[in-house]
Order: sequence, then structure tokens, then C-alpha cells
Amino acid sequence: MSSTPPEASSGQDAHFRALESLYRTAPINHLFDSEIEIMGPGKCDIWFNVDERHLHAAGAVHGSAYFKMLDDAAFYAVNSLVTDRFVLTTAFNLLFTRPIQPGRLRATGRWISGRKRIYVGEARLIDADGEEAGRGTGTFMRSRIPLAGLPGYSNGA
Repeated sequence: MSSTPPEASSGQDAHFRALESLYRTAPINHLFDSEIEIMGPGKCDIWFNVDERHLHAAGAVHGSAYFKMLDDAAFYAVNSLVTDRFVLTTAFNLLFTRPIQPGRLRATGRWISGRKRIYVGEARLIDADGEEAGRGTGTFMRSRIPLAGLPGYSNGA
């Protein structure tokens, strides 16, 4: 199976903008100061600003924030290839490579494999110093939920 996603078309570009709108309108994302960009098929960057609200008792960003950032980037990279259905995370493996302090972070996601029902995506979390702070690999499955039926998705299409 090839790990090269197809080239973007104008229809795909509309799909990417609709997914970005879906991200912005999801209630969970109102808790995070973040911006999303789907650059092409299977490629997504999300920028997060983390602050003291995201810290654990020892003063670094809590692991739940790592998961949120990495899962979102891999998820949207994968869903950029699925134009009719919402995908669901079925598993996610996370590796913490260094603690994060408050600041601006980038989660960069990419599709790895899969084209029918099960997909694999990965993401890297880059801290304000340009260093990798974490990485993750997830499996995602096409759901029965049509994208067109989701209000946030239709706002961007």
C-alpha cells in the first residue's frame, strides 16, 4: 500500500476548509487557544498556545494536553482523505520526549497508510524552541456519521 496521498483538487480544498471550520466549532476546542491548517491531502498543522491552566502540579504541561494536540493533528490529517464520513480514533500511542512549558506549540500530523476503512496517522509536537516534545501514532476508522450532517462542517464548505 502506498504512503503517498493523492494531490489536492478544488473539491478537496473545500473539504479542507470545511474540516477547519468543524475544528473551530467543536465545543472542546473553545477550551484551547488554537489554530488549524490543512495544507493538503494527509497533512495538518495545529498551533496551540498553552498557559498555566494546562500545567500539572510539577509545573509542566499535563499529558492530557499532549494527547489532545497530537490526536487532533493526526485525526485531521487522516480525515482530510475521507470526504464523506467523520473518522473516529480507535487507538493512539503517545511518546513524551520532553516536558513543555507554557508557550506556542505546533502539532504536525500526517497520514501514514490506509484508504478504505482503517487509517493510520502520526503526529509530532514541536515546542517553542523548535524541539520535539512528543509524538504519537493513531489508528482511525471511518464512522457512520456523515460529515455533511455536522453543522460546523457545512459552515466551511
